[in-house]
Amino acid sequence: MEALYRVLVPDFETQIVGASDEDIERIEGLVGRPLPRFYRWFLMRMGRSMGPFGYPTIDFTAPAVLAGYSERLVHPDSRFLMIGHESDEMMPLHVFYDFDYPARDDARVTKSHPLGGGLHHQFDTLREMFAWGNLLAFHVEALTQRCVGLFYDSDDDVLTRLNPVMHRMGLASPVPSGSHCGLFLGEGASMVTRASPGKEPNIHTFRVGAESPARVRKILGMIGSETTLQVEIREWFPPLSS
Repeated sequence: MEALYRVLVPDFETQIVGASDEDIERIEGLVGRPLPRFYRWFLMRMGRSMGPFGYPTIDFTAPAVLAGYSERLVHPDSRFLMIGHESDEMMPLHVFYDFDYPARDDARVTKSHPLGGGLHHQFDTLREMFAWGNLLAFHVEALTQRCVGLFYDSDDDVLTRLNPVMHRMGLASPVPSGSHCGLFLGEGASMVTRASPGKEPNIHTFRVGAESPARVRKILGMIGSETTLQVEIREWFPPLSS
């Protein structure tokens, strides 16, 4: 993660602030179990300020988490831990760990309203959520031409088909991920994909960016011709002229 952060924002370490040991231990005490290794790293490195990697309406800092519990917005639970406070009053879905689904020194990330109403699964791990969001914001969306759409495979998970051809095109995975999250970064091009945790990973939404429409078309064309994936383009940004 730190290597990816340095690519996206070379001086990020001067802009982040870690949480205190006391705050980390207090958060761990809320669930009565050891925190996932990745989450403990995150709190130690940027648990008081995420610097440039902060989310517009979600506060992942340790003080925000502890305030949510002290103000009884949420209550301690051995399975769920609120790790992000959503300030958007129109969609107040806070971010939670679901410890029933551990993965790769981390755990599933879901969203839920504190009064109930069901779970909205986001990513298999917090690591993937941060990597996906940061790569999208700092690289994909910064490129001249972008495209969003769907990859579909009727027989296998999408990333089994996608990974080899992306790596042949020079777009490597900067952070290891599972079958529900694709991360690809190269010179002048990048792509992120995702599928809902808990569902079969044979349908992924994708967002791809490059320095020209021709490069985006080439990437999608090679995926379509060298794999069995069905490629459905939903929208171009900016719109392509006819």
